[in-house]
Amino acid sequence: MFWIYLILINIVAFIVYGIDKFKAQKGSWRVPERFLIGLAVFGGSLGAGISMLVFRHKIRKRKFYITVPVLILLQAALCAWGYYQNNHLTVSYYELDIGLGHEMTIVQVSDLHAKAFGKDPGNLLDEIMEIKPDIIVVTGDAVDGQYPSFDKAESFFEGAVKIAPVYYISGNHEEMLSESSRDEYYEKIEKMGVILADDQVFNVDGLIIAGIGDLTLTRLGTPERFKIFDAFSADDAVLLLAHEPDHTDLYTRLGADLVLAGHVHGGQVIIPGVGGLLSPDVEFFPDYYEGLYEAGGEADTRMIVSRGIGNSVLPLRINNYPELVVVTVK
Repeated sequence: MFWIYLILINIVAFIVYGIDKFKAQKGSWRVPERFLIGLAVFGGSLGAGISMLVFRHKIRKRKFYITVPVLILLQAALCAWGYYQNNHLTVSYYELDIGLGHEMTIVQVSDLHAKAFGKDPGNLLDEIMEIKPDIIVVTGDAVDGQYPSFDKAESFFEGAVKIAPVYYISGNHEEMLSESSRDEYYEKIEKMGVILADDQVFNVDGLIIAGIGDLTLTRLGTPERFKIFDAFSADDAVLLLAHEPDHTDLYTRLGADLVLAGHVHGGQVIIPGVGGLLSPDVEFFPDYYEGLYEAGGEADTRMIVSRGIGNSVLPLRINNYPELVVVTVK
């Protein structure tokens, strides 16, 4: 949406500057200069600058021949900085003892939102391949429910299953899809080999992997209403996959040793010393936004919240790079 806005505002600026030149030649009503400068200030500086050169308009007015080029440079720098903030993929490593008895490397991908690094998901898959994980877990929002396009998510899954077994739970954006679209999408990726883990329990080399679908979470109301599976034994090493991090009462009651979650996108803007600014649920300064948390409970539950990889409604990340999480459990 941001790039669409930039394109449109620059087209508008180009046209309006051209109209003003035409009006000047005819000696008729003119576009106010404050409005012309305003178009440049609010993102249309490039369109304004090109129009000034094409129509030879305002090129002798100091207010324009200095202000517009300066705005072009500033806005270009901001766009480059914003692009880097949104596309510089980082990898965060954790090592945790959860009583498994042997080591297992897990890669967590969260909140992909049908994002690709480069022309396809190749860069992301290359990064995962270098890690050589035992399993890959996708903790929801691989697609974007507001702009449903499955190609990039499907391309990611097609490559990911060739690296390691992939366990996938739904997020709130999967739940936004129509039932027919979601079923068709799930059927296609299941045929690729993706393991749909919503409300399912698996034993993988002694590691219990339990997944909670996001629709199940949103229907709970209270943790006590969760009846999908019982609390796990204290002897089990339990990895719980859940899209939203806020249900820690449930996660600790189930006896999870480690929870992997996402959803919050790092709070969009991470303020040093303060935390994430805003969650997708429009909660300012959310309690959980990135990193490792001690959730407590009898199992001493710990939770890692991924900053995620893509964006949704707000295409903005500041001090909050896209993140791939790598956890070695033992």
